[in-house]
Amino acid sequence: MTRRNKQKNRQPVKSRIPNFASRGQEAEWFDTHDMADYQDEFKTVKARFAKNLSQGITVRLDSETLRKLRTQAYGKGLGPTTLVRMWILERLKEQERYTPPTP
Repeated sequence: MTRRNKQKNRQPVKSRIPNFASRGQEAEWFDTHDMADYQDEFKTVKARFAKNLSQGITVRLDSETLRKLRTQAYGKGLGPTTLVRMWILERLKEQERYTPPTP
């Protein structure tokens, strides 16, 4: 039997990982089971990452402003640089909507 025939005749293997009614139930199951025992049921995936940003800019802030920025950023689960980048991109997009193109 060739390799191709072996694959065609193979019966699907039933997963030992159950179906879940909710994310909470799924999270609890994964928290209480060792994934090494189920390693044969997972597929390797190819991860893609964003390209590095090409240029940087330095912005100087007083200590109180920087403290407030860090507090807001960490409260959102972000770093301060990421939050500032998001704010700048949002503001630029907003300005594009309200500024007529120059001739």
